Amino acid sequence: MNEDELRILLTPEAQDLLSELGPLESTDAATTAVTRLRKAGRPAELVAVVVAQARLRGRAGPKFGEVASGLLLTDAGLQQATRREVADWHARRMRAAGVTTVADLGCGIGADSLAFAAAGMSVRGVERDPVTAAIAAFNLRTHPGAEIRRAEAETAGLDGVDGIWLDPARRTSSRRLNDPRDWSPSLGFAFGLGERYPTGVKLGPGLERSLIPEDAEATWVSAHREVVELVTWHGAAARPGVRRAALVLGAGGPHELTAPADSPDVEPGPLGAYLLEPDGAVIRARLIGDLARSLPGNARMLDPTIAWITTDEAPVTAFGQSFRVVAELPVDEKALRRELAARGIGALEIKVRGLGVDPDAFRRRVLPKARASRERGEARSATLVLTRIAGRRRAILAERA
Repeated sequence: MNEDELRILLTPEAQDLLSELGPLESTDAATTAVTRLRKAGRPAELVAVVVAQARLRGRAGPKFGEVASGLLLTDAGLQQATRREVADWHARRMRAAGVTTVADLGCGIGADSLAFAAAGMSVRGVERDPVTAAIAAFNLRTHPGAEIRRAEAETAGLDGVDGIWLDPARRTSSRRLNDPRDWSPSLGFAFGLGERYPTGVKLGPGLERSLIPEDAEATWVSAHREVVELVTWHGAAARPGVRRAALVLGAGGPHELTAPADSPDVEPGPLGAYLLEPDGAVIRARLIGDLARSLPGNARMLDPTIAWITTDEAPVTAFGQSFRVVAELPVDEKALRRELAARGIGALEIKVRGLGVDPDAFRRRVLPKARASRERGEARSATLVLTRIAGRRRAILAERA
């Protein structure tokens, strides 16, 4: 979005049209809206800007919930913005650290700032892009304790602030920045603030672990089975004795696994009656061993190099997906095709870990004749795990527990 488009979007006419349209959740709905508004004599430029915004609001629903209908958005801002439930967790952590006034450096469209303000904190958002800063100010307009400043994060004044939140920009408009020194602000600058203030730094979950300061708490966050971020906490925002954590957010609420360091894995052993696929946050945090030790049924690894746990009793946990083992088979396509046909399986989920196999292509090869039964709704469903057990290539036929 450019400044001219923003000016149009902020006019009363555009705001009224946005309220009338509501979020548009499909391309067909957007096309219909354009046709109707143009037939009604609305200017083409106004229609284009308003419908594009309504379409963004439709896409924002899963990330922001009902709040999306009152936000202004950009495509890049929506992609980079923190999910509402994750931002709420950021705010709770800041409040727990005693923060009352937080500087959100690189606030983007204001997703985290909104959560901080809703949690009762005063917010000073800083954003260098003029259009994005104006959008953030609009989104925070109902929070009198929040202000947005157009400035560089490195030069923004911090007088009166007692906590810092940063989400360094890790890409330009055209490419991803691989060197943390090139991020805006740089990782060194962000971690330096953590030496003076309670600080949270939002990062990509694949950050090189050697870059994490030894005195920081590192939390990998999974939302509905997708690992969405790594947050490093510094100063009073880091909990005593916690250096590694996996936070899992889902329908059952937040669940967290914490440790003072990476945990050693449990020993590998034979395939049991059940499999557990640890949540990606647990894997990233290297807390698989602690998870296994918390489970009943003599939990053990399938292989020293594979992030699968097997147990003799059903593993009931929020930190992974569990499966009941049906059969252990060789990774042989003809044998698997016969086995699946004999069991009437025509809907197959394939999970690959430690083998160079394309799951979609493999599925097509082992289920070539099941299409008709799938279309009639008669096919049974199953999960096929292609992995290694004690170094051997094996296929495990299973069903979700």
